[in-house]
Amino acid sequence: MRIVFTGGAVATVDGHDTEHDTGHVVVDGGRIVAVGAGDAPDSVAGKRIDTRGCLVTPGLVNAHHHLYQWAYRGLATDSTLFEWLVTLYPAWTRMDADVVHAASVAGLARLALTGCTTSTDHHYLFPAGRGDLFGAGIAAAAQVGLRFHPTRGSMDRGTSDGGLPPDEAVERTDDILAATAEAIERYHDPRPDAMLRVGVAPCSPFSVSSRLLADSAELARRYGVRLHTHLAETSDEERQCLAEHGCTPTEYLEGLGWLGGDVWFAHTVHLSAENIKRLAATGSATAHCPSSNARLGAGTSPVRELLDAGTPVGLGVDGPASNEDGGLVTELRQAVLTARGRGGPTAMRIREALRLATMGGARCLGRADDIGSLEVGKLADVAVWRIDDLAHADIADPVAALVLGAAPAVDTLLVGGDPVIEHGSLRTVSAADASRALARQAARMREGVDR
Repeated sequence: MRIVFTGGAVATVDGHDTEHDTGHVVVDGGRIVAVGAGDAPDSVAGKRIDTRGCLVTPGLVNAHHHLYQWAYRGLATDSTLFEWLVTLYPAWTRMDADVVHAASVAGLARLALTGCTTSTDHHYLFPAGRGDLFGAGIAAAAQVGLRFHPTRGSMDRGTSDGGLPPDEAVERTDDILAATAEAIERYHDPRPDAMLRVGVAPCSPFSVSSRLLADSAELARRYGVRLHTHLAETSDEERQCLAEHGCTPTEYLEGLGWLGGDVWFAHTVHLSAENIKRLAATGSATAHCPSSNARLGAGTSPVRELLDAGTPVGLGVDGPASNEDGGLVTELRQAVLTARGRGGPTAMRIREALRLATMGGARCLGRADDIGSLEVGKLADVAVWRIDDLAHADIADPVAALVLGAAPAVDTLLVGGDPVIEHGSLRTVSAADASRALARQAARMREGVDR
């Protein structure tokens, strides 16, 4: 069906930051076929959607997430990252496919309701005998209807090998590599309009071996898929890396083949000026997760410096167990405020925040040619935000209403031209059913966990 959005403000996030106070966007066959100023001509046939009182933007791209963590929100709320992990690892090792599916449906539904059309997922715990955990998340994404980039994560370094996770939470290195290859062969779709692409994602330098990092990089490049991991999230990580390897986490990963245009990291909070230069020079991208970093007291990523150096930067919600909100649009405001708290009012402009959440995320995922802006020929991933309510109606700038105002309601959300949200309501899944299923699974998983 051809869909014609007409009458509202449009922020295209194209290479010129083209915006229209009144504009139109036409979608046909899963792609954008027209974008322009003014109302759509009457001669343009199709289902016409009146967007007066709305802002039309590209769908948002979530560049870092842990969907299973939706079942573990509200725990270890006053802890550092390492303390939080040690508290939650025992509960995470009890997860099964039912938990992952319920958490993923709920988490992806929440992301959709906050304007997200594409999300990654970093799933790195695979307790033995608990079903197809990776497939459970993929099935959930198909139900909700979001474009999905799950990464097959892993940990092979337990406490007995000097790692942070308990030994029962880790896998054998050879088993990880075999399972990762199987996941790519089974699920990865390289086509330009793909709804599902798989990445390779060992968890972090303090939970995986050097061999796993090096072999994962080789495996990903053999299959032509992207690489992802946590990097430089906390000062604890940096101290451990310096003690064990005599270098920073960035330098350690570079020595193992982990910098390049096919790599994106999460967090990158503790970076030296030289580290920033190396990320930029190699085209390595990063997902900024401001709410999670603040919740855990990890610090603030030097986003201004990364952007000025030319590093691709996207936005990530991170796991809902360290960001109980679980929505993506709120990260735009948080990104602006944390940057300005660190570097003053010019440290991030509001339109830069919108770009991080759209084109920045698309660059992280290697999808800049397909998604992230409203341009003719791109996939029809479109978000329509209501900004004519009490919370937004008098804000002079529609983009400021989106970024600095209260999180607006999503009136319409298209993924590849298919409606996921219409008139503010999810079409693909029941939010009430998802909440009930999640509550059952979360109660089962939280037994015995110290809050």
